[in-house]
Amino acid sequence: MTANEIRQQFLDFFRSKQHEIVPSAPIVVKNDPTLMFTNAGMNQFKDYFLGNTKSKWSRVADTQKCLRVSGKHNDLEEVGVDTYHHTMFEMLGNWSFADYFKKEAIEWAWELLTEVYKIDKTRLYVTVFGGDEKDGLASDTDAENIWKGIITPSRILHCSKKDNFWEMGDTGPCGPCTEIHVDCRSDEERAKQSGHELVNKDHPQVIEIWNLVFIEFNRMADGSLHKLPAQHVDTGMGFERLTRVLQGKTSNYDTDIFQPYIQRLEQLSGKKYRPEIEEQDAEALKINIAMRVIADHLRAISFTIADGQLPSNNGAGYVIRRILRRAVRYGYQSLNLKEPFLHILVEELVRQMGGQFPELTAQKDLVKKVIFEEEQTFGRTLETGLRKLEGYCQKGSAAIVNDSLKGEVVFELYDTFGFPIDLTRLIAASYNLKIDESGFETELEKQKNRSRQAAEVSQGDWVVLKEGEPEFVGYDQLETETSILRYRKVTGKLGDLYHIVLEKTPFYAEGGGQVGDTGLLRSANEEIEITDTKRENTLIIQYAKSLPENTSATFTASVDAGKRRETQNNHSATHLMHEALREVLGTHVEQRGSLVNDRYLRFDFSHFSKVTDEEIKQVEDLVNTKIRKNLSLEEFRAMPIDQAKAMGAMALFGEKYGDEVRVIKFGSSVELCGGTHVPSTAQIGKFKITTEGSVAAGIRRVEAITGAAADAFYAEQEELLNDLKALLGNPKDLKKAVEELLTANKEQQEQLEEARKKQATETKNLLKQKFTLTNGVNTLCERVDIDPASLKDIVFQLRNEVENAAIVIGTIYSEKPLVTVAFSDELAKAKSLNAPTIIKEIAAEINGGGGGQLFYATAGGKNPAGMDAAMQKAREVLATL
Repeated sequence: MTANEIRQQFLDFFRSKQHEIVPSAPIVVKNDPTLMFTNAGMNQFKDYFLGNTKSKWSRVADTQKCLRVSGKHNDLEEVGVDTYHHTMFEMLGNWSFADYFKKEAIEWAWELLTEVYKIDKTRLYVTVFGGDEKDGLASDTDAENIWKGIITPSRILHCSKKDNFWEMGDTGPCGPCTEIHVDCRSDEERAKQSGHELVNKDHPQVIEIWNLVFIEFNRMADGSLHKLPAQHVDTGMGFERLTRVLQGKTSNYDTDIFQPYIQRLEQLSGKKYRPEIEEQDAEALKINIAMRVIADHLRAISFTIADGQLPSNNGAGYVIRRILRRAVRYGYQSLNLKEPFLHILVEELVRQMGGQFPELTAQKDLVKKVIFEEEQTFGRTLETGLRKLEGYCQKGSAAIVNDSLKGEVVFELYDTFGFPIDLTRLIAASYNLKIDESGFETELEKQKNRSRQAAEVSQGDWVVLKEGEPEFVGYDQLETETSILRYRKVTGKLGDLYHIVLEKTPFYAEGGGQVGDTGLLRSANEEIEITDTKRENTLIIQYAKSLPENTSATFTASVDAGKRRETQNNHSATHLMHEALREVLGTHVEQRGSLVNDRYLRFDFSHFSKVTDEEIKQVEDLVNTKIRKNLSLEEFRAMPIDQAKAMGAMALFGEKYGDEVRVIKFGSSVELCGGTHVPSTAQIGKFKITTEGSVAAGIRRVEAITGAAADAFYAEQEELLNDLKALLGNPKDLKKAVEELLTANKEQQEQLEEARKKQATETKNLLKQKFTLTNGVNTLCERVDIDPASLKDIVFQLRNEVENAAIVIGTIYSEKPLVTVAFSDELAKAKSLNAPTIIKEIAAEINGGGGGQLFYATAGGKNPAGMDAAMQKAREVLATL
């Protein structure tokens, strides 16, 4: 069977067991502050387990895109080195929400594996939870007894909490699990040693294939376990491992999931993937690892971009940039792929997976463009890093201590330029240098500690006052009577906060680019400031620095009306601008991200060139025309998504929508949107684009202002205009006056430049006469009074015009000392001279430092009084050449 057939059989099997087949959630997590990425199939169902909300279906199955590269589930460093770890992987799963439990989950798993997939029963082993004294949990005899009716008891293993008690994190839903393992070894190997002895021993051919988790507890912040109100089933089977077993392969990378990318890499690199000899051949191992890394990382990068996360320098975007650069680095280092190559593989990825994941097909062009741009940028970074590393390795470099590169230098190359330690080690060895491995590890650990400390948040358990789900009333009301459903204390880097969930809330939770509301929570006796509002799965959480003394009181929840009004102005203007951009630039324009607050709006969109000033003016005019038309808001709540699409409603990039959606319409602008908006466009007032630029390949960004901010902008511009008029004597024609001033200034600059060149030529001719011949070297050591630009010109002319020239010139310009050292090419080569090393010795006399190339270096200083001593030092150095 092909991989696609294997996946489809899984879904068809559970459809026959009355499971609803649901689409994968986005790999990028939107409404869960505890996660950057979906790292398990159950993430999107977490609220069902906790009882925060109810599922439409009691039985569900799907294949979920997962990414594990950070935090507790971090497999990144193993990826490619072994044959079964991955960054992005598919998790096949079936769930029961308070429906069936252990018996059905176990029996169906066995039926699918042995009767549908026809896996040899003698190759299968199962593990069950053996109990845990600390948690007060007994052995899972229920699961064991079910298995005894299915499989030979000798194939049932009792395992510890580490292996057979599944927990989502430090807190949250959890429970005992039973795992199914498969022995993929040859019959000869199995005859020599039982697979029973190799289960959970990290044997590459005796592997876990399916984990059946029985969710029945909630782990509290104090470590205790509380029974959940209902029991659930959460299963996860690694699609890549399953395919490997069914296709009879010894490596996930030998299956048709990965082979198309590896075969394409063979074509691009001219190298062969030969896993059968990698244990005996170091070069083959290097090539194999590189191809596995790239084949894996391609999927993680592409799916994440398709789901709305662009590479960047922080947060989730930084994680994706790291993965991308790791793939490019392996191609560069091990496959000799010096030009961008990763984007070429996207076409093959879409062919393989676009049928199951249509978002990949829809965003193919964007994915290719973003990856190509990132590859080009990182290629330049690698080249810069190589030059920097070669400079560090030069004799006399301050980066070398005891014939080793300093650990902090190795770490800088790793962290800033993406150089793996083995690449730095290899290049250093070519200069007969080692690297300070322990120093590097120290710096790496410091960085990890900084990251951990920045992310450390201690979250208390929810204190539940009332059962129920929060009701958002903020579309219609800015103030409402309410009560507290639950709260918890959160301790982070900035101190203590409280998360409060209200029964009814007018506070909009951050989402769809719009920031969360702020405001007040008042009772008869006190007032609490709400500093932010966010969503955690289905919960709307108000943030506060303190908790009401009487949490059972009745409260008035009031939104900051002024902030909400300005935010609504910007959000509605974003919709109008989106439509205007499509009208002016073309219908290829699609939203790629946004930020809407009370001060400004930011909008990222697909477009392949700079938006011209004329195009910006056209967009502004279109938006302001619609503002003046006073278009009324037409809002459609809970509209079936097919009906919304039939209306032409545009969806937000990277958002997942349910069966029913909210549609916002202003005239011909129609979008799916959960944000808050003005009742009519006239409230927006004015609209003005303030900046435009690029943020990624094919992605432009504009920022704009509306309302009071736009009024203030135009007032500032008018004041600036009046000030300019006054400075120029209030001319009748301001533009003409400025043009005349610029023309006069240009003429003066040309005259000054001509005079500078003339002076430089005269100075050069005088200096040329002052060379002295010593030991076959024409040396010049002089101090002149001249500007730095002219000095550089003079030095380069002299080193080209005078044979075997060794030049040191010092100057003091604007009270700042400057020294230049230069050698003619033939002299620098013949005597292996190093200008940066020499200039450091001379510059010490002026309290300065600098650098440059082997034949040319400059150094500035802080001590003009030391110039004479610097010149004397230079004469001594030149005399030794």
